[in-house]
Amino acid sequence: MEPFYWNVDPEITTLFGVFPLKYYGLFFITGLLLSYTLLKKIFITEGIPTKDLDTLTNYVFIGTLVGARLGHCLFYDFAYFSQHPLEIFLPFKISNAGWTFTGFAGLASHGGAIGILAAITLYVYKTKTPFLWIMDKLSIVIPIGCALIRFGNFMNSEIYGKPTHSNYGVVFMRDDLIARHPTQLYEAFSFLAIFVLLFYLNKKKIVSKQRGVLFGIFLILMFSARFIIEFSKENQVAFEDAMALNMGQLLSIPFILTGFFLVFMYPKTANFTAIKI
Repeated sequence: MEPFYWNVDPEITTLFGVFPLKYYGLFFITGLLLSYTLLKKIFITEGIPTKDLDTLTNYVFIGTLVGARLGHCLFYDFAYFSQHPLEIFLPFKISNAGWTFTGFAGLASHGGAIGILAAITLYVYKTKTPFLWIMDKLSIVIPIGCALIRFGNFMNSEIYGKPTHSNYGVVFMRDDLIARHPTQLYEAFSFLAIFVLLFYLNKKKIVSKQRGVLFGIFLILMFSARFIIEFSKENQVAFEDAMALNMGQLLSIPFILTGFFLVFMYPKTANFTAIKI
Protein backbone atom coordinates (compact mmCIF):
# COMPACT_ATOMS: atom_id res chain seq x y z
CA MET A 1 0.00 0.00 0.00
CA GLU A 2 1.35 3.39 -1.01
CA PRO A 3 0.44 6.73 0.57
CA PHE A 4 -1.69 9.19 -1.39
CA TYR A 5 0.31 12.16 -2.61
CA TRP A 6 -1.52 15.50 -2.46
CA ASN A 7 -0.18 18.63 -4.13
CA VAL A 8 -3.15 20.78 -5.16
CA ASP A 9 -2.72 24.56 -5.38
CA PRO A 10 -5.12 26.10 -2.81
CA GLU A 11 -5.70 29.02 -5.16
CA ILE A 12 -8.03 28.34 -8.09
CA THR A 13 -7.37 31.62 -9.89
CA THR A 14 -6.81 35.32 -9.27
CA LEU A 15 -9.70 37.65 -9.92
CA PHE A 16 -8.86 40.98 -11.58
CA GLY A 17 -5.21 40.19 -11.01
CA VAL A 18 -5.52 41.02 -7.29
CA PHE A 19 -8.03 38.90 -5.38
CA PRO A 20 -7.22 35.18 -5.03
CA LEU A 21 -10.13 32.76 -5.41
CA LYS A 22 -9.39 29.80 -3.14
CA TYR A 23 -10.96 26.41 -2.69
CA TYR A 24 -11.47 27.11 1.02
CA GLY A 25 -13.62 30.17 0.38
CA LEU A 26 -15.56 28.33 -2.30
CA PHE A 27 -16.29 25.41 0.03
CA PHE A 28 -17.20 27.82 2.85
CA ILE A 29 -19.79 29.65 0.75
CA THR A 30 -21.10 26.41 -0.76
CA GLY A 31 -21.58 24.99 2.74
CA LEU A 32 -23.62 28.00 3.83
CA LEU A 33 -25.79 27.95 0.70
CA LEU A 34 -26.38 24.21 0.92
CA SER A 35 -27.25 24.45 4.62
CA TYR A 36 -29.71 27.25 3.86
CA THR A 37 -31.33 25.26 1.05
CA LEU A 38 -31.72 22.15 3.21
CA LEU A 39 -33.09 24.14 6.14
CA LYS A 40 -35.63 25.84 3.88
CA LYS A 41 -36.72 22.45 2.56
CA ILE A 42 -37.15 21.18 6.14
CA PHE A 43 -39.26 24.23 7.01
CA ILE A 44 -41.48 23.77 3.96
CA THR A 45 -41.86 20.01 4.53
CA GLU A 46 -42.89 20.57 8.15
CA GLY A 47 -45.24 23.44 7.30
CA ILE A 48 -43.13 26.04 9.12
CA PRO A 49 -43.34 29.63 7.79
CA THR A 50 -40.13 30.67 6.04
CA LYS A 51 -40.70 34.43 6.19
CA ASP A 52 -37.95 34.95 8.77
CA LEU A 53 -35.52 32.37 7.37
CA ASP A 54 -33.46 34.91 5.41
CA THR A 55 -33.04 37.05 8.52
CA LEU A 56 -32.03 33.98 10.54
CA THR A 57 -29.51 33.02 7.83
CA ASN A 58 -27.94 36.47 7.91
CA TYR A 59 -27.54 36.26 11.69
CA VAL A 60 -25.94 32.81 11.44
CA PHE A 61 -23.61 33.85 8.60
CA ILE A 62 -22.34 36.92 10.44
CA GLY A 63 -22.10 35.04 13.74
CA THR A 64 -20.15 32.21 12.11
CA LEU A 65 -17.67 34.48 10.34
CA VAL A 66 -17.07 36.87 13.23
CA GLY A 67 -16.95 34.10 15.83
CA ALA A 68 -14.63 31.88 13.81
CA ARG A 69 -12.28 34.78 13.15
CA LEU A 70 -12.21 35.95 16.76
CA GLY A 71 -11.82 32.36 17.92
CA HIS A 72 -8.68 31.91 15.85
CA CYS A 73 -7.20 35.26 16.85
CA LEU A 74 -7.95 34.91 20.58
CA PHE A 75 -7.54 31.17 21.18
CA TYR A 76 -4.70 30.28 18.81
CA ASP A 77 -2.70 33.38 17.88
CA PHE A 78 -3.38 36.04 20.48
CA ALA A 79 0.29 37.06 20.76
CA TYR A 80 0.36 38.13 17.11
CA PHE A 81 -3.08 39.71 16.77
CA SER A 82 -2.78 41.62 20.03
CA GLN A 83 0.02 43.49 18.23
CA HIS A 84 -1.85 43.68 14.90
CA PRO A 85 -5.51 44.28 15.88
CA LEU A 86 -6.53 45.70 12.49
CA GLU A 87 -5.70 42.39 10.83
CA ILE A 88 -8.39 40.65 12.88
CA PHE A 89 -11.15 42.19 10.78
CA LEU A 90 -9.28 43.21 7.62
CA PRO A 91 -8.31 40.60 4.96
CA PHE A 92 -4.86 42.15 4.65
CA LYS A 93 -1.45 41.61 6.16
CA ILE A 94 0.03 44.95 7.18
CA SER A 95 3.78 45.42 7.17
CA ASN A 96 6.36 48.10 6.51
CA ALA A 97 6.24 47.10 2.85
CA GLY A 98 2.53 47.92 2.65
CA TRP A 99 -0.76 46.05 2.63
CA THR A 100 -0.98 42.55 1.13
CA PHE A 101 -4.37 40.94 0.48
CA THR A 102 -4.49 37.52 2.18
CA GLY A 103 -8.18 36.90 2.80
CA PHE A 104 -9.16 35.77 6.28
CA ALA A 105 -6.43 33.18 6.77
CA GLY A 106 -7.42 31.79 10.13
CA LEU A 107 -10.86 30.64 11.29
CA ALA A 108 -11.57 28.47 14.35
CA SER A 109 -14.57 26.15 14.44
CA HIS A 110 -15.10 26.54 18.18
CA GLY A 111 -15.16 30.30 17.75
CA GLY A 112 -17.69 29.83 14.96
CA ALA A 113 -19.88 27.75 17.28
CA ILE A 114 -19.75 30.45 19.94
CA GLY A 115 -20.51 33.09 17.31
CA ILE A 116 -23.57 31.17 16.12
CA LEU A 117 -24.87 30.84 19.68
CA ALA A 118 -24.38 34.58 20.27
CA ALA A 119 -26.09 35.45 16.99
CA ILE A 120 -29.05 33.16 17.68
CA THR A 121 -29.38 34.61 21.19
CA LEU A 122 -29.67 38.08 19.66
CA TYR A 123 -32.13 36.78 17.06
CA VAL A 124 -34.24 35.14 19.78
CA TYR A 125 -34.26 38.38 21.79
CA LYS A 126 -35.53 40.36 18.82
CA THR A 127 -38.04 37.83 17.41
CA LYS A 128 -39.16 36.07 20.62
CA THR A 129 -38.60 32.69 18.92
CA PRO A 130 -37.74 29.77 21.27
CA PHE A 131 -33.95 29.39 21.37
CA LEU A 132 -33.82 25.61 21.61
CA TRP A 133 -36.37 25.24 18.81
CA ILE A 134 -34.12 27.17 16.46
CA MET A 135 -31.00 25.31 17.58
CA ASP A 136 -32.71 21.94 17.03
CA LYS A 137 -33.42 22.89 13.42
CA LEU A 138 -30.02 24.46 12.77
CA SER A 139 -28.31 21.40 14.26
CA ILE A 140 -29.58 19.32 11.36
CA VAL A 141 -27.80 21.37 8.68
CA ILE A 142 -24.74 22.81 10.44
CA PRO A 143 -22.74 19.55 10.02
CA ILE A 144 -23.02 19.98 6.23
CA GLY A 145 -21.30 23.36 6.38
CA CYS A 146 -18.67 22.04 8.79
CA ALA A 147 -17.91 19.09 6.51
CA LEU A 148 -17.38 21.34 3.49
CA ILE A 149 -15.09 23.60 5.51
CA ARG A 150 -12.95 20.57 6.36
CA PHE A 151 -12.83 19.63 2.67
CA GLY A 152 -11.58 23.17 2.12
CA ASN A 153 -8.88 22.59 4.74
CA PHE A 154 -7.87 19.46 2.85
CA MET A 155 -7.58 21.44 -0.38
CA ASN A 156 -5.37 23.91 1.49
CA SER A 157 -3.15 21.11 2.85
CA GLU A 158 -3.71 22.46 6.37
CA ILE A 159 -4.89 21.18 9.77
CA TYR A 160 -3.57 17.75 8.88
CA GLY A 161 -2.69 14.86 11.15
CA LYS A 162 0.38 13.39 12.73
CA PRO A 163 2.67 11.03 10.83
CA THR A 164 1.25 7.52 10.45
CA HIS A 165 4.75 5.93 10.49
CA SER A 166 3.55 3.61 7.75
CA ASN A 167 2.57 3.63 4.09
CA TYR A 168 -0.98 4.52 5.07
CA GLY A 169 -1.88 8.18 4.89
CA VAL A 170 -1.68 11.31 2.77
CA VAL A 171 1.55 13.08 1.85
CA PHE A 172 0.87 16.82 1.81
CA MET A 173 3.67 17.66 -0.57
CA ARG A 174 3.37 21.41 -0.09
CA ASP A 175 4.65 20.95 3.47
CA ASP A 176 6.74 17.78 3.60
CA LEU A 177 7.06 14.22 2.29
CA ILE A 178 5.67 12.45 5.35
CA ALA A 179 2.59 10.22 5.23
CA ARG A 180 0.09 11.73 7.64
CA HIS A 181 -3.42 11.11 8.95
CA PRO A 182 -5.86 13.06 6.73
CA THR A 183 -7.70 14.36 9.78
CA GLN A 184 -9.58 16.92 7.68
CA LEU A 185 -11.25 14.01 5.89
CA TYR A 186 -11.83 12.12 9.15
CA GLU A 187 -13.75 15.11 10.45
CA ALA A 188 -15.55 15.84 7.17
CA PHE A 189 -16.95 12.32 6.81
CA SER A 190 -17.79 12.18 10.54
CA PHE A 191 -19.79 15.39 10.15
CA LEU A 192 -21.60 14.03 7.10
CA ALA A 193 -22.56 10.90 9.07
CA ILE A 194 -23.85 13.11 11.91
CA PHE A 195 -25.93 15.08 9.39
CA VAL A 196 -27.51 11.86 8.08
CA LEU A 197 -28.37 10.72 11.61
CA LEU A 198 -29.86 14.06 12.70
CA PHE A 199 -31.81 14.38 9.45
CA TYR A 200 -33.21 10.89 10.00
CA LEU A 201 -34.15 11.57 13.64
CA ASN A 202 -35.95 14.75 12.65
CA LYS A 203 -37.69 13.25 9.62
CA LYS A 204 -38.98 10.27 11.61
CA LYS A 205 -39.99 12.64 14.43
CA ILE A 206 -38.17 10.43 16.92
CA VAL A 207 -37.32 13.42 19.11
CA SER A 208 -39.62 16.01 17.51
CA LYS A 209 -41.52 16.71 20.75
CA GLN A 210 -38.47 16.94 22.96
CA ARG A 211 -37.11 20.44 22.70
CA GLY A 212 -33.33 20.64 22.89
CA VAL A 213 -32.63 16.92 22.45
CA LEU A 214 -31.65 17.17 18.78
CA PHE A 215 -29.36 20.08 19.64
CA GLY A 216 -27.92 18.07 22.51
CA ILE A 217 -27.21 15.06 20.28
CA PHE A 218 -25.56 17.42 17.81
CA LEU A 219 -23.28 18.86 20.49
CA ILE A 220 -22.30 15.44 21.84
CA LEU A 221 -21.53 13.90 18.47
CA MET A 222 -19.88 16.86 16.75
CA PHE A 223 -17.56 17.79 19.57
CA SER A 224 -16.86 14.20 20.63
CA ALA A 225 -15.73 13.54 17.06
CA ARG A 226 -13.57 16.64 17.21
CA PHE A 227 -12.15 15.61 20.62
CA ILE A 228 -11.23 12.09 19.47
CA ILE A 229 -9.78 13.08 16.09
CA GLU A 230 -7.60 15.71 17.76
CA PHE A 231 -5.46 12.86 19.13
CA SER A 232 -4.35 12.17 15.54
CA LYS A 233 -3.97 15.83 14.58
CA GLU A 234 -0.86 17.97 14.64
CA ASN A 235 -1.06 20.83 17.12
CA GLN A 236 -1.89 24.07 15.38
CA VAL A 237 0.23 26.33 17.58
CA ALA A 238 3.46 25.75 19.49
CA PHE A 239 2.09 26.31 23.01
CA GLU A 240 -0.15 23.26 22.61
CA ASP A 241 2.90 20.98 22.63
CA ALA A 242 3.16 21.40 26.41
CA MET A 243 -0.55 20.62 27.01
CA ALA A 244 -1.99 17.22 27.91
CA LEU A 245 -5.08 18.10 25.88
CA ASN A 246 -4.79 20.62 23.07
CA MET A 247 -6.89 23.76 22.69
CA GLY A 248 -9.41 22.10 20.39
CA GLN A 249 -10.05 19.35 22.94
CA LEU A 250 -10.33 21.73 25.89
CA LEU A 251 -12.82 23.90 24.00
CA SER A 252 -14.84 20.81 23.03
CA ILE A 253 -15.48 19.67 26.61
CA PRO A 254 -18.03 22.40 27.58
CA PHE A 255 -20.02 21.72 24.40
CA ILE A 256 -20.09 17.96 25.08
CA LEU A 257 -21.22 18.50 28.69
CA THR A 258 -23.94 20.90 27.53
CA GLY A 259 -25.11 18.26 25.08
CA PHE A 260 -25.41 15.63 27.80
CA PHE A 261 -27.35 18.08 29.94
CA LEU A 262 -29.83 18.79 27.15
CA VAL A 263 -30.32 15.11 26.29
CA PHE A 264 -30.53 13.62 29.78
CA MET A 265 -31.39 16.39 32.27
CA TYR A 266 -33.27 19.24 30.58
CA PRO A 267 -37.11 19.06 30.95
CA LYS A 268 -38.76 17.52 27.90
CA THR A 269 -42.28 18.87 28.12
CA ALA A 270 -42.46 21.24 25.16
CA ASN A 271 -44.27 20.21 22.01
CA PHE A 272 -42.89 21.61 18.77
CA THR A 273 -46.23 21.43 17.04
CA ALA A 274 -47.53 24.22 19.25
CA ILE A 275 -44.76 26.62 18.20
CA LYS A 276 -45.52 29.28 15.64
CA ILE A 277 -42.82 31.42 14.09
